Amino acid sequence: MKLLKQILILISFGLFLYACGSSPIKNKTIQKEEPVIIANDSLEYQIIIIDIGFNTFLNSIAQPEGYYSQNYLEARNRVWVLEWNNRVRNPNQFNTNIYENIIDYQSTIDYGYEVNYKLFNYFLFAQQKYKMNLGGGFRSGRIR
Repeated sequence: MKLLKQILILISFGLFLYACGSSPIKNKTIQKEEPVIIANDSLEYQIIIIDIGFNTFLNSIAQPEGYYSQNYLEARNRVWVLEWNNRVRNPNQFNTNIYENIIDYQSTIDYGYEVNYKLFNYFLFAQQKYKMNLGGGFRSGRIR
C-alpha cells in the first residue's frame, strides 16, 4: 500500500508541475488552492492531489457524494486505471508530464467510497483539463 501512496503522490506532484508550467499567470496573481487529500487510515495510505482546479471541480462541478454507487465508481476506476497505466508504459505515444507513474489500484481491495469517488472525479477532471479520453463514454469536453 505504501507503493500506491508513493506513486499517486508522485503523479499528483507531476501533474501539479505540469499545470503550473502550462498555464499563463494572469494579472501577475498566483492561484492558490488547497490540495485534495484522500486517506484511509485502516489501509494505512494517503493520496494527495495537487492539481490546480481539481478542488474547485470537486466542490462545484462534480456530482455530489452518493450520486454514484461504489460499484459504479470502482468499475469506472478499474477501466481508467488500466488505460492510464497503458499510457505510462508507452512514453513515446503519450505525454510523460501527465502520465508519469503506474497507479497500483487493485480490484480485490475495498478502498471505500470516498477514495473511489475522489479518484473517479480526478479522472473526470484530468480528462477535461488535459483534453484526453481514457475511454468508457466520457468525453474530454466540459463535464456536467
